[in-house]
Amino acid sequence: MEQAPQALDIVVLGAGAWGTAIAIHAASHPGGHRVCLWARDAAQASAMQVERENRRYLPGAVFPATLRVASADFAGLVAPADLVVVATPMKALRGMLQTLGGTAAPVAWLCKGLEAETGLMPHEVCAQAAPDLAAGALSGPSFALEVARGQPTALVAASRHASVREALVQALHGQHLRVYANDDLVGVEVGGAVKNVLAIATGLCDGLQLGLNARAALITRGLAEMSRLGLALGARAETFMGLSGLGDLVLTATGDLSRNRKVGLLLAQGQSLAQVLQSLGHVAEGVYSARTVAARARGLRVDMPITDAVVALLDGQLRPGQAVATLMGRDPRSEGI
Repeated sequence: MEQAPQALDIVVLGAGAWGTAIAIHAASHPGGHRVCLWARDAAQASAMQVERENRRYLPGAVFPATLRVASADFAGLVAPADLVVVATPMKALRGMLQTLGGTAAPVAWLCKGLEAETGLMPHEVCAQAAPDLAAGALSGPSFALEVARGQPTALVAASRHASVREALVQALHGQHLRVYANDDLVGVEVGGAVKNVLAIATGLCDGLQLGLNARAALITRGLAEMSRLGLALGARAETFMGLSGLGDLVLTATGDLSRNRKVGLLLAQGQSLAQVLQSLGHVAEGVYSARTVAARARGLRVDMPITDAVVALLDGQLRPGQAVATLMGRDPRSEGI
């Protein structure tokens, strides 16, 4: 007789779109998990509790009756948890991990990118901020709205700690969401950071109506850039052929729900970066990660021409058409990674 899955106490820290979607999914899991979505803003938490949806970041996604919302008693929520999910933007990760220092439960972050001030990947931030945590990342090709709606999705639970991988699988794996375990945390995090930058480039390509040939070439060569950087940082090559590499790149570069892709589309229309960011209303991590990805690559002497072109575009050093001309005017070379 098959044993029923064990119910977990899960706390999701951060009530943006992605944190809300994960909380909805976990609270709907047949395992009967007890899930609390924590929001820093007390007014937002109160509104979500009453309205049973996150109208600010994920309108239309109705909360399961069992999903709790809180904004107080942070320590009291975390202490008994079996899994803590950090759903803050990258810029808030260090502070959150410092607060969680000493937590016994497995911890997983959802953010993708590099820390702006240091150029560190999330696991490197964790090593400085809370080195004793058993922690890792949940990543892969996923739009929050589709996960909240229960549409089929596959993600990667990445950690060097088996307890973290197992907790994420137990918490989230089910009929609508497959969770694959991976111990190559470096590769998974590099994929999550670089794909956002490449999505801006692909949005630019499509916004300029350069055609499907150009899009395919850009995504393929972008994958080569991602792989080069990852290998230089110690990742495994096969990780970039998986969900957190190729999968997340294709989704973010081509999907209409992608904020990073939209940045490129709007820049191609002649909008300034300030206008683009104001119109989005949500964080587009690629805008903030591009410079740090490029700087990390330079420090390792890794050639990333597409990333460099995106940085020049965001900094106003190149206009959209010039960025394309710069890439197409490079000297011929062999195709290898």
